[in-house]
Parts: sequence; structure tokens; C-alpha cells
Amino acid sequence: MQKARIKLTSPDYGQLTKISAEMLDIAERTGVKHSGAIPLPTRKLVVPTRKAPSGGGTESYEHWQLRIHKRLIDIEADERTLRRIMRVEIPESVHVEIELRE
Repeated sequence: MQKARIKLTSPDYGQLTKISAEMLDIAERTGVKHSGAIPLPTRKLVVPTRKAPSGGGTESYEHWQLRIHKRLIDIEADERTLRRIMRVEIPESVHVEIELRE
């Protein structure tokens, strides 16, 4: 039987958790084997910017940070379950990749 590996990435932790919980709920209701919502390491993008726009004075910096959270879900891929998962409404901030494996 094929397996589907679903990789979710998002800077918004709350929406990511909500979407992964919905997908796991669908898998439990349809009765397929799943392992899931495995948290992968959070990626931090740090952008240092100069506080003062002019060149005078001492150099002082602010550090802006964007955190990208990731989750991994493995589900046995039967057609009915995958169709239900694809119907889940996904916000723009959440990126979904679905990969089918043997």
C-alpha cells in the first residue's frame, strides 16, 4: 500500500497546529494507520537592521526574526482519506506538500 507524507510549513504556529490536527482527525475517523504531527526543527531567519537611518552616531542594530515551523504527517494513502484531506481549507500562510511513496 502507498503512503502519503504530508509536510506542513508556516510562520503561524496556531494555524499550523490547527491544520495538522484536522488532518489527523480525518485519518482517525477513516481508520487508516498514521503517524503524525512530528515537529521538525524550527528555522529562524534573523535580519539585523540599523536603528539610526543616518550614518552619524554609534552603530546600534535591531534584530528582526521570522520563525518557520514545520510538521510531518505520514498516512497510509487510500483514495477516500486523501480526498478528504485535500478538501481541508488551508490558509495562505500554511504551505502543504504531499508526497506519495511505495
